Amino acid sequence: MKTLTFVEHPLTYISSLSPLNPTTPKPHNKIWRVHAKAKGFNRPPANVQQEKIASLESVQGKSGERNAGNNDDDKIPDVVFGRIIRRILVYFGVPLVTGIVLLGVFDVLKEQHVWNVPIWFAFLTTFITFGASALGIAYGTLSTSWDAERKGSLLGFEEAQRNWTEMWKEDEE
Repeated sequence: MKTLTFVEHPLTYISSLSPLNPTTPKPHNKIWRVHAKAKGFNRPPANVQQEKIASLESVQGKSGERNAGNNDDDKIPDVVFGRIIRRILVYFGVPLVTGIVLLGVFDVLKEQHVWNVPIWFAFLTTFITFGASALGIAYGTLSTSWDAERKGSLLGFEEAQRNWTEMWKEDEE
């Protein structure tokens, strides 16, 4: 109830330590208002818009379209994309399902009084299996053969090594 009476008080005090007199509270009667002139929502002046359009046209060429030869991003073939998705689902799904099943098994063992599973053991197995599941996303992508004609191996160790070096080689250039 004291809080509600304090809210109705018109003049609130905020104590701020002043370098001259640190014990005197200063009255605070400032009204905060929301300003509708946020930077990202207003249109810039017309001359700024025209300058931006002119600079874009000079970069992209007179036609306003990008040159096809300058596009560094290659489209992933559908065959390779399907392989990547399948590998991600396997390397992500198997550890995830294993972690969930282990939690259920630990629960049944504890309820049936077969083994009183320590809580730290359940946390550790969950941490390991869910962590492996998160790493499976990256490994599923790297272990896939990025060549549309090559299928790749079952576990993808060779492809992962090749793709890892290729990925960092492109980043260094």
